[in-house]
Amino acid sequence: MSNFTALIHNENIKIYSRVRTWIMLIILAVFSAFLPAMMYYTAGGSSSLMGTWDSFQMVVSVVFFLNTIFIVVVAADSVAGEFTWGTIKMLLIRPWSRSQILLSKYISIVLFSFLCTAVLIVFGLASSLIFASPTGNMPSSIAAWSPAEYSFMDLLCRYITLFLTVTLAFMISTVFRASGLAIGLSMFIMFAQGIFAALLNPDVFEWAKYLIFTHMDLSVYLGSDIGPGGATLGFSIAVLAAYYIVFLAVSWFVFRKRDVAG
Repeated sequence: MSNFTALIHNENIKIYSRVRTWIMLIILAVFSAFLPAMMYYTAGGSSSLMGTWDSFQMVVSVVFFLNTIFIVVVAADSVAGEFTWGTIKMLLIRPWSRSQILLSKYISIVLFSFLCTAVLIVFGLASSLIFASPTGNMPSSIAAWSPAEYSFMDLLCRYITLFLTVTLAFMISTVFRASGLAIGLSMFIMFAQGIFAALLNPDVFEWAKYLIFTHMDLSVYLGSDIGPGGATLGFSIAVLAAYYIVFLAVSWFVFRKRDVAG
């Protein structure tokens, strides 16, 4: 176990020793703190200020895209970078199995996603508490949710989408050894999921309710028990879990079988 912990530590060093990682974290912190401040200084007066949780939701809705992009970049480079830099052979000759190596990389990416999201939450919420109105003038919750509950449930839904997108990028990086392809395809799916969900409407096409695009936005269940195509929350989670298992299974199968002798 200690050896595996050392392996995870080694992967974390690779992530945090790069300048780009700290630039990403600084950008996340600055943007999360900047948006409530900008709204404060551009508001016409205290009567038009947003409420604290409305301000925080605005930060999440804007900055979370950056959060996803940054984590996808790291995930896409995790395996493909080893092949690009020619360090994969040095890694594989060490006394760890390929499964352990791949798992350590994946765990490191998950930990990085926790850190990035925590930075967004801390700076976004702190700035909202400072610059937004404690009461505000805008409705901020749906039905039975309190503003705080709704904000964090919405954040959880966005994180599930992020988790799937990052796992997809990790799979593409492992299979094709191309970080650019992993970043491009993952970003395309992230931004085009709404278009696909609209074109392949599960109310029209019965089979569309099994597509990943139909269920990536779980926030629809915050306001209703019925989702796209009459799906329930449990069904959507089951579909997403199935895709998640497939993404990981393909990654592990290809990485274990890949020939790196050439």
